[in-house]
Amino acid sequence: MTDTSAAPGPRRKAFSVRTMPGFSSVAIVCFLALYAPIVVIVVYSFNSGNSIALWEGLSLKWYATAWQNDAVQEATIRSVIIAAFASVISTVVATMAALGTTHGGNFRGRTVIYLLINQPLMVPEIVTAVALLIFFSMIRIATGYSGLAYLIAAHAAFCVPFAYLPIRARLEGMDTMLEIAAADLYATPWRAFRRVTLPLMAPGIVAGAMLAFVISLDDVIITEFVKAAGQDTLPTYMLGQLRRAITPEVNAISTALLAITVVLLTLFFILTRKRSPKA
Repeated sequence: MTDTSAAPGPRRKAFSVRTMPGFSSVAIVCFLALYAPIVVIVVYSFNSGNSIALWEGLSLKWYATAWQNDAVQEATIRSVIIAAFASVISTVVATMAALGTTHGGNFRGRTVIYLLINQPLMVPEIVTAVALLIFFSMIRIATGYSGLAYLIAAHAAFCVPFAYLPIRARLEGMDTMLEIAAADLYATPWRAFRRVTLPLMAPGIVAGAMLAFVISLDDVIITEFVKAAGQDTLPTYMLGQLRRAITPEVNAISTALLAITVVLLTLFFILTRKRSPKA
């Protein structure tokens, strides 16, 4: 008699959501809803006419108009300055926070620190904007200062968790044995950090800085609440233009911002993706 007790049963197929009925249709509808408006903006930024809904021919005149617009130039320079300073400050703070929470071992209050760092991601942005408005208004009244430092500080505070996430992910994927080996070779803590830890976490730091730069460059809500008169950034300038008269110039500026964002996010993806080990 043949013993069939050990015979393997039929293999069950692993569940995949892609095999569910209607998955492809839902995915296509979602992609269209997300990207069709963006495609329309990009296409109509090359419209030769004044209408944003009626195609009148192919032209680059709205890009030239935006380039020669003094208000656009001023708002763009201000946006870049704020985003650059905010990204540097938030990246430095996020790097120190990531080192403390990742390389500091288990300690009491670690979960609370995670919560505090990621708080801007969980709380509605308008709540953060109102809180910053009240806080900086008190400082304005006490000091009389109303410069760009408020916008830089507000953007930096909001961008810290965005810079923190890739830096922490990079640190968690690092091999701590390299730092231990450096200590065994009589390297001081600072020398080990400068020669071993910092070069290994550099891709995460650069990725966090780029992500913070993009978030600051595109921010509208916090800027609207914190800025003083004459401190429009490029997004708030565009919002003001939309309240007056909509022209394809806004589409051209939006397309330029989109191109910058896509480039930076592509670099962010390249820096943060996991490379497969060599065989």
